[in-house]
Amino acid sequence: MTQRHAALACLADGTLVAVSGIGGSAAARGARALIDAGATALISWGMAGGLDPALNCGTILLPSEVISREGAGVVTARYWRERLRTALAAHQPVACGKLLTSPRAIGSSADKAVAFRQTGAAAVDMESLAVAEVAGSHKLPFIVVRVIVDTAADSLPAALIAAGSRAGHLQIGRLIAALALAPGQIPALLRLLPRYRAASLSLQAVARGGTPARHAFPIVPEAVTS
Repeated sequence: MTQRHAALACLADGTLVAVSGIGGSAAARGARALIDAGATALISWGMAGGLDPALNCGTILLPSEVISREGAGVVTARYWRERLRTALAAHQPVACGKLLTSPRAIGSSADKAVAFRQTGAAAVDMESLAVAEVAGSHKLPFIVVRVIVDTAADSLPAALIAAGSRAGHLQIGRLIAALALAPGQIPALLRLLPRYRAASLSLQAVARGGTPARHAFPIVPEAVTS
């Protein structure tokens, strides 16, 4: 692995992984690094916030489309998504629908309700549309595998939102300092811990079934985003 690709990891089956951090800019950099290293399909993988009140923490989401608040959208590769959904559905429920990518965290339950009403999206993240756009510019298949961590009824502590850096990383020192100034937010942060564990277990369940990348091949001609 060259220095240029030092941030990438390679799984046993050859799948390349980039841990990009938070936000669209960081995700786009990670996606481009994967393509430079030889990736021929892209997955946006991780956690998301629930907007649909029907979704519980730990729910696996395979969205059919990734959208922005302004209306721009990218359809995920249907053949790949359906292959993976079929493999996962034999073991646990899988949700579909739309995923909203927001440039900023949607933290309060009230703001989540507004986003759900305006967009109809099942969940929200901050990265997937950027990855989708990189994939589209290179004409590569693209899907999203996200798991709900905070539900539509959960409000994220302001200290947690403020702890994100421009580089796309969670700054623990900034989080601790913010909590020291506003200790009343600690209970809300602690309530997120079991939700995070549930989401992590769901992602592990997906991985145990074999990396999602293997369902991308063979690529269906002229069906990259259908």
